[in-house]
Amino acid sequence: MALMITDDCINCDVCEPECPNGAISPGEAIYRIDPNSCTECVGHYDTPQCVEVCPVDCIPKNPDYVETKESLYDKYLALTRKTG
Repeated sequence: MALMITDDCINCDVCEPECPNGAISPGEAIYRIDPNSCTECVGHYDTPQCVEVCPVDCIPKNPDYVETKESLYDKYLALTRKTG
């Protein structure tokens, strides 16, 4: 499952530089996560780094993008152009 940023975001700027896939970017009102680039840090870290640094706990799993750990890893491989 990709992650998402809720309206509770305070635009503190700490999540964007932590994303190894560059999936986080400023939106009109709050930061946003591109579900096509979000792997929940699978392939990079054991836990999603944006969730680790978020001071307001506003980054849950996105229910519109249900993915298994295996599919997240496949996405990581595709994004980093590695073969499994």
